[in-house]
Amino acid sequence: MGQEHRPKLVIPGASGVVGRALAPILSHDFHVIGLSRSEREAGDGFSEYRTCDLFSLKAAEEALRGADYAVYLVQNMMPSARLTQGDFADLDVLCADNFARAAASAGVKQIVFLSGLCPPDMKLSKHLQSRCEVEEALAGHVVPVTTLRAGMILGARGSSFQIMSRLVQRLPVMICPGWTNTKTQPIALDDVVALVGGVIGREEHYDRAYDIGASDVVTYKQMMALTASALGKRRLFIPSRVMSPGLSRLWVTLITGAPKALVGPLVQSLKHEMVASGDDLARRLGVQRTSTREAIRRALADSTGEVPHAFRGARERPRQRLVRSVQRMTLPEGWSARHAAMNYLAWLPRFLSGLLRVDRVSLDRFAFVLAPLSLALLELTRAPDRSGTSRQLFYVTGGALSRPRDRARFELRQVLGGRTLLTVVHDYDPRLPWPVYLVTQALFHRWLMGRFASHLAHSRGTAQLAAHSATNLTSRPPLEKQL
Repeated sequence: MGQEHRPKLVIPGASGVVGRALAPILSHDFHVIGLSRSEREAGDGFSEYRTCDLFSLKAAEEALRGADYAVYLVQNMMPSARLTQGDFADLDVLCADNFARAAASAGVKQIVFLSGLCPPDMKLSKHLQSRCEVEEALAGHVVPVTTLRAGMILGARGSSFQIMSRLVQRLPVMICPGWTNTKTQPIALDDVVALVGGVIGREEHYDRAYDIGASDVVTYKQMMALTASALGKRRLFIPSRVMSPGLSRLWVTLITGAPKALVGPLVQSLKHEMVASGDDLARRLGVQRTSTREAIRRALADSTGEVPHAFRGARERPRQRLVRSVQRMTLPEGWSARHAAMNYLAWLPRFLSGLLRVDRVSLDRFAFVLAPLSLALLELTRAPDRSGTSRQLFYVTGGALSRPRDRARFELRQVLGGRTLLTVVHDYDPRLPWPVYLVTQALFHRWLMGRFASHLAHSRGTAQLAAHSATNLTSRPPLEKQL
């Protein structure tokens, strides 16, 4: 196929182990575009890189312009701002929703999502539940999604494999908590690449989900023993019933050097049996599944000592003083993000009566005023062209707590079928000195969003009541008093 006629394939999460392995293979048939928060040079199978922060819908739309297909490999376990307020699961849902909306706007034909195995037997860990929510978010905006659900990926640069191999290499005597006896079905990186490549552009796989795994099922203890054997090391495994998940997280973090934000969710997931339900996709694509022993041998043979990208992220603290804050709440039945936004602007001065008022400066501009001093703390300007029923976007355009030419924005977004609302602060650069901000404004904002969530949870209003609240606010004439 001529270079100029190759379909365009976008890979967010391109710097991870799967993205780096996929690009050289897929580059024969696709113009592969990697997405990265930082500027990168083309190469290693990537025809180009596009700078993209997936927390921005506008940036996602620009990055996906002209794309035909996409392979979604994003996880947000590591902080992406100087201060990140919010659970990684909410960050994951927000990015996935942005990507799906952008893909729909760009006319993308298919999204392939590499998810995690989701056992149906018990309440899922936060990590696995997040993977399921991302599936739902990606599937919520028209573009067909093909989901491949995998357990641990056995590849030299994979963060989970690195954690396991470092434990084996560094501990001659290994204390084995109960979770080490849990059954799991990992998968070789080569098999993942073959299976992902095999479903791209094939309509029979659109809107389908497949479990994928190795040719055998092992326990985590057996997998560590296989790793020790491949390394030529003798290891003593001592069972323990007293090591809690919290203690396991601390132990793994100290021994391996992996960041706590990464280890914690992974350890919580180890209680689940991660076993694939069949090998239907591998048989249909003619992929010969690799054994766990062979996959470990290949991963160790390919190891160069390079620190995994997820490990480096813990040490590469964002230099800019930017804040990202994401809170999840439940909408009353029949409400939309628009109703919630208007309700918030009406509720806030009632809740903080005598302390704060909300002045309507113009049709879409609102000033949050410290009432005793008549001091405008923040000014929010709604972006009507970027807002709709399910999404309301406000830019921070003034006030004593904002910086000139501030890029900050406040957003309310419906996700996961509509009853879940995310309230989001993006790219906020505090005017206050950083130590002061952390113990004042940051804590106050998080507390306030918690109170608003409680307010929504106890609202008995119907869609008609929410619409009435919105109408009352939007129909008020602009206030004469200016900032």
